[in-house]
Amino acid sequence: METTGHHTLNDLFAQLGLASEDAEIHEFLITHYLHRHEKLSAASFWTEGQRQFLESAIEEDSDWCVAVDELDSLLRH
Repeated sequence: METTGHHTLNDLFAQLGLASEDAEIHEFLITHYLHRHEKLSAASFWTEGQRQFLESAIEEDSDWCVAVDELDSLLRH
């Protein structure tokens, strides 16, 4: 796992093994969403590895937290 400074949403998508270009992120965001009280890492569209990464990023208050929080917010449309 990469651990350097500030990470962008594009960096997070790449880290999760997802397409990370702006247009591809936009497509992901319009085709996926979180229910009102659903935890980000509990969403059904993550693989087990992605789920673990998202959980640990928040639990460990890692340098990925800002990007993970941004993704969480964007998925609540």
